[in-house]
Amino acid sequence: MKLIVFDCDSTLSAIEGIDELARVNGPDTFRQIEALTNAAMNGEVPIDNIFAQRLEIIQPSLDTCQKIGQLYIEHIEPTAITTLDHLRAEGWEIVIVSGGFTQVIEPLAAYLGVDRIEAVPLKFSEDGSYAGYDTSAPPTRNGGKPEIIEQLKTELEPEQIVMVGDGISDLEAKSVADVFIGFGRYAARERVQSESDHFIYSLDEIPAIVSAC
Repeated sequence: MKLIVFDCDSTLSAIEGIDELARVNGPDTFRQIEALTNAAMNGEVPIDNIFAQRLEIIQPSLDTCQKIGQLYIEHIEPTAITTLDHLRAEGWEIVIVSGGFTQVIEPLAAYLGVDRIEAVPLKFSEDGSYAGYDTSAPPTRNGGKPEIIEQLKTELEPEQIVMVGDGISDLEAKSVADVFIGFGRYAARERVQSESDHFIYSLDEIPAIVSAC
């Protein structure tokens, strides 16, 4: 089998889930979280340094997470559905690997027909209030996505692995993937653009690239 791994935020969907969770708390919180997220995605600060900090500031409830989950669908990348269908027809297994939150991504994954998500599970109290997150999840730290891909290699034994994403945490996976495709429709990050094997602005460019690999 052939494995293609997609980032979620600013790749399969236009939004950054953490930023939208912050927006619910008002403009000041949104600006604070957006700045932290951009700093991490641009490689200016380690993800490890900001992961818990952002969630402590936001305190996302289960209800808010469900609402943001629908926003992912409303802002889906325009060619995502047809691209993923094409890839499946060509024998590619699709996995989402994200530094976002499992419960928030699940609606989009279901909409896209993707069964497997490797992300960060959140924890909630009985009343739906925020109660923490799985601190052992690899995407909470730098090097987490390559770690997940290595686990997928061992489990699935794919003939080929392609990684698609927009951020530095995605680019880290270049070391363990056969091909890294940088994505720039929503955020064209300079380092990702310069170090990618291929750099695209629309997901429907992917089938031609992988067919030539």
